[in-house]
Amino acid sequence: MNKYKDIYNNAQIPLKKNEVEIRSLLTDFLNEDIGTGDITSNTLINEKIDATAKIICKNNDDGAVVSGLSEAKTIFDICGCASTPLVNDGSRLKEKTAVMVIQGSARSILKAERTALNLLMHMSGISTKTSQFVEKLGEYSEFVSISSTRKTSPGLRYFDKKSVVLGGGISHRYRLDQLILIKDNHIAIVGSVIKAIELVRSKYGSNRKIECEVCDYDGIIDAIGSGVDIVMLDNFAPDLVHRSMEKINNLGLRDKIIIEVSGGITLDNIYEYASAKPDVISVGSLTHSFQSVDYSLEISSSNDVFF
Repeated sequence: MNKYKDIYNNAQIPLKKNEVEIRSLLTDFLNEDIGTGDITSNTLINEKIDATAKIICKNNDDGAVVSGLSEAKTIFDICGCASTPLVNDGSRLKEKTAVMVIQGSARSILKAERTALNLLMHMSGISTKTSQFVEKLGEYSEFVSISSTRKTSPGLRYFDKKSVVLGGGISHRYRLDQLILIKDNHIAIVGSVIKAIELVRSKYGSNRKIECEVCDYDGIIDAIGSGVDIVMLDNFAPDLVHRSMEKINNLGLRDKIIIEVSGGITLDNIYEYASAKPDVISVGSLTHSFQSVDYSLEISSSNDVFF
């Protein structure tokens, strides 16, 4: 297992929220959409009408990665509908794949429809983009992990981080209390990388893992010399990452440190970064600049009860 994953094992804990917490979050999402009731469906459709529906991926090309089926199933369950996923979360979909069948009151299916589809579209978009980055690693996927950041939408972090993992990435820290990460603004206030690390060590000793963001090669050496666990090379051009990794290797320091690369990483340049063999490449755009996967819900049958 990638040693970076070991250090960030605690960052996976929020991906194991209990069922009550998840159900509460999803109920809030439903309440936001439903309000006092679906006045259109309640006016047009008799409460005794039952229906069967399918959720279908509308993407016109293969390669979308589905995630959010577990959450969609819970949303339909809250609304009193039975649902059966037809594929597993994390699966790669072919064009026009049906991913779920739902049965229940027609009113209830329609009440849950938009919330379930919105979350499914959102989460699948993140998983799909993550899988694209993982694929671009090529042969370096054995050495390098793709990670998310904290650039998530408020209220959606659990679902965003879960989507990254389902797409083949890792979570990174979930909250500020999980890992000490000294960033450029901390250093600007404190005065130097060395001083910042000294302050942290004076309070926590070796009881907390420390990551430090650096902006040049001297910062890397200062951070390693001060005993950090992870060094983040922030906004380094690919050639500078390669030169820095070569110098670290020549000094015999590579096995003493975990290297993360972040900033300006795209699908076009990630292979060049990965070829330097850092331990992780973190990509904020996984959760802030993705394209949602399009799904639709199609009701295929109902009984003949009318007003």
